[in-house]
Amino acid sequence: MPTTSHPPRYAATRRYRPALAAAASLLLPLLTAAPAAADNPADGKGAPKTPPARMSTVGGELLGRPGPQVQLGPGAPQLPQGLSGRSWLVADAESGEILAANNAHWRLPPASTLKMLFADTVLPKLPRDKVHKVVPADLEGMGAGSSAVGVREGSSYTVHDLWLGVFLRSGNDAVRVLSTMNGGVPQTVRDMQAHADELQANDTHVVSPDGYDEEGQVSSAYDLTLFARSGLQKADFREYCSTVTAQFPDEEKKGEKRTSSTIVNTNRLLTGQGVPAYKGMAGVKNGSTTNAGNTFTGVAQHDGRKLLVTVMNPEKSEQYEVYTESAKLLDWGFEAAGHVKPVGTLVAPKSSAGKSGDRTQPSADRTQASVAGSGGGMWTAMGITGAVLVILAVAGFMIHRRHPLPDLVRRKR
Repeated sequence: MPTTSHPPRYAATRRYRPALAAAASLLLPLLTAAPAAADNPADGKGAPKTPPARMSTVGGELLGRPGPQVQLGPGAPQLPQGLSGRSWLVADAESGEILAANNAHWRLPPASTLKMLFADTVLPKLPRDKVHKVVPADLEGMGAGSSAVGVREGSSYTVHDLWLGVFLRSGNDAVRVLSTMNGGVPQTVRDMQAHADELQANDTHVVSPDGYDEEGQVSSAYDLTLFARSGLQKADFREYCSTVTAQFPDEEKKGEKRTSSTIVNTNRLLTGQGVPAYKGMAGVKNGSTTNAGNTFTGVAQHDGRKLLVTVMNPEKSEQYEVYTESAKLLDWGFEAAGHVKPVGTLVAPKSSAGKSGDRTQPSADRTQASVAGSGGGMWTAMGITGAVLVILAVAGFMIHRRHPLPDLVRRKR
């Protein structure tokens, strides 16, 4: 069944080149041998079944209304049929214009998509080459059944190793260690909440840094999209969220040479495992818990246009439904862009108020290098081949910075 009322221009391009498809197929033994654990498989109360009659209007009045919101213009395709996500949103990553949304401000459990806020908050604070030896206290408080990358007590890891564990394997163990390095879990939760408030992510209440189901821990499709958009301004964030495979250090054993194991990203629109890989997909984060169901936020580019999509808790029980619906919304968004009137916008952080330029753009992080490139907007795409060499050129601080958003994802680091 077609996903739009017009022939979708991008549906035929949702698979990588045959060589990349073949490479993705080689990941099957790795994925089937060690499937990602749910963030929290224990019984829970579950998410509410119906949205509030009134929700936040941050970003636009229509975003506070329950149900799908879209303003079709001449030549615009209809929204995809069969969408079951309790909350979803598709937006232009550069302008911040929201092309369509459904219950955008519904406060729901976020699962591991909350790790985007964790990374956006903590990543700039810790040098990637800093080494930390894990002690038992570092891993205390992890929820039963937490997803893990395999951090071991008594072993040492670089910050770079740990972030790969967070982004690729959604490792709550890596989150705990990084939180320790940031001053502890309580301090990290406070930092994350303060950063969410700065981003005007008012639907978000942080209880645990890893997104594990906790009483009162909620976010929204709107807020998760803000976190992704803010994080994608950071070069390291972009690197980690677009990495498909990497080597993660095994346990250190006295008198033996340390080995490593291959880890694979659990984002199936990157790997093509179980669903077609989405061409131009470059992250950002997926999640799954009992209360949250399946959640996903992704970013993709076609022909210079970059879109963000978030889908929370599809009601359909089909396997990988969250990815299927995200791909449908991206197909629709690329087809509909320029033919719809925005239903809202992704607001700028509080600190950008009063600055010149388009205030729908997130404020830039002065500690990050800008990337010179052709074309306008916040990012510019770079061709990625072979080992994926990315050349970063330092430029002056600008509100409208250009960043790389790879057409093809990083195969390994």
